[in-house]
Amino acid sequence: MLHDLIQTQAGESRSISAENRTGEKAGGGRDMPEFDVDQYSPAEHLGQGWKCHPFDFINPGETYVMADIEGPGCINHIWLTATGLYRSLILRVYYDDNPNPAIETPLADFFASAYTDFRVFAQIDSIPVSVNPGNAFNSYWKMPFKKRMKMTLENRNFERSALYYQVDYELKDLPENTAYFHAQFRRVHSMTPGEAYVVLDGVEGDGHYVGTYMAWQMNSNKWWGEGEMKFYLDGDAHPDVSDGKVVGGSTGFPTICTTGTEDYFLGSHNFENKVEQKYQEYTTAYAGVPHIVRPDGLYNANLRFSMYRWHIEDPIRFHKDIKVTCQALGWRKNAKFLPLRDDIASVAFWYQSTPTQPFPPLGSDEELELC
Repeated sequence: MLHDLIQTQAGESRSISAENRTGEKAGGGRDMPEFDVDQYSPAEHLGQGWKCHPFDFINPGETYVMADIEGPGCINHIWLTATGLYRSLILRVYYDDNPNPAIETPLADFFASAYTDFRVFAQIDSIPVSVNPGNAFNSYWKMPFKKRMKMTLENRNFERSALYYQVDYELKDLPENTAYFHAQFRRVHSMTPGEAYVVLDGVEGDGHYVGTYMAWQMNSNKWWGEGEMKFYLDGDAHPDVSDGKVVGGSTGFPTICTTGTEDYFLGSHNFENKVEQKYQEYTTAYAGVPHIVRPDGLYNANLRFSMYRWHIEDPIRFHKDIKVTCQALGWRKNAKFLPLRDDIASVAFWYQSTPTQPFPPLGSDEELELC
């Protein structure tokens, strides 16, 4: 925040990139010119201290360690751009030597950009995530760690990927009540009519939910976004039943229930531009639909919507557990609701103080692929 800039503060600023892979003090720009197979280097006539190693390659099947930092400290910003299919690049973050990743998601979805690739770009202007021309991905989510933070990128592409990146962080002491940042990906290729899509479940402890990203493909006609987002907090989703009666204060009903999918993403009336009678993209500080993939009469057959909602000014707090769901609901011809069979993927973003529990399996590259 701007008001934090008027006072000096403790902490040591560091940054990791291909030009300083350890982030050490005075460790940047030390590489000598590297020559390719033709014995050519753009910096050969400039030498050490110039632009000698601005990126790294990640071979197919390889997991590249972007950062491995001894704490305490906090990641303040990530910038990166890469070649290849972004759904086939898997971002993971581990805290304090926990074997379970606290972040595990395709690169594209972490940056609210499921339907983009190296050729397709969609601008995003939000507080914690921005995407700029050239598919420059930026994250401003704060990622504190007490002992250690390890960040990796797995390449599941069939060819090597060129990765340009920078991880900006501080080494500093953290308050006792510091919570860890998490991001979990899920996907259902075809919803079972009548079942709610699960955005997040299996989280226990004390924390707050801070955001949802969804990549939604329509598999039917007419409006698709009548479904409600539901937040089950501290036992809501797990009613205790005795002799047919609910006991213990749990109900099986959510504490927070929205009125529709487009309403949750802070739009209204079908995301429709009423003058032009078409869906309207938008990107704002806390919510947006920055990318809509429309059928082109050739290879793009389905409407697809890329949507984000950040709970920064309105975090959803939980103290025991949390479950988040979204209904897939459209319209029948007789003005009755239609449970849908749509293809839905999501990333849930939250902070929690307790150690990370194991996530559901991410799935194979084929299961993540956009077809």
